[in-house]
Amino acid sequence: MLPIIITGGPGAGKTSLIDALANKGYATFAEVSRTLIEQQAQLENGILPWHDLPGFAALCLESMSEQKQQAALQSVAFVDRAIPDICGYLAQAGLEIDAHYREASAGYHGQVFFCRPHRDIYVQDEVRPYPFEGALAIHDALVAIYQQLGYQVVEVPWGTLAERCAFIESAAALPMTMEA
Repeated sequence: MLPIIITGGPGAGKTSLIDALANKGYATFAEVSRTLIEQQAQLENGILPWHDLPGFAALCLESMSEQKQQAALQSVAFVDRAIPDICGYLAQAGLEIDAHYREASAGYHGQVFFCRPHRDIYVQDEVRPYPFEGALAIHDALVAIYQQLGYQVVEVPWGTLAERCAFIESAAALPMTMEA
């Protein structure tokens, strides 16, 4: 099965959801962009998206392409954000999206599971330097770009982690559990 994307604006509980799916026995892959931001912030001339979004996008593309290849080797795998997110962030910033980003956006499961930012859990920090309204704007830009790329956007309803996992398993027609 092609890798299944879980995405949405920041502060939506994506990482907790990915962790819950991992606890159920599914292969999962962490958010590349957050890891890159943490790494680049430690460098004297690190490439950060709020200073050099095109440069940061190139870093993300390389890492996310490797991640997609690894995820595709699994029978079922979930990724926390994916290459189409790069297109969404570029679009939201009003920047041109090079054709190679659009081409690299193919190769994922046709359904993309979107988690909407939730004010109760949103935390503004050094990795997430914009207010909650900015998270909603990013979410909307991501929805639009995934639809433009031909993906079916599936909104994950807010609820407990167990409820959200069950929703995704049902919507993607997965077995109700991978646990041994």
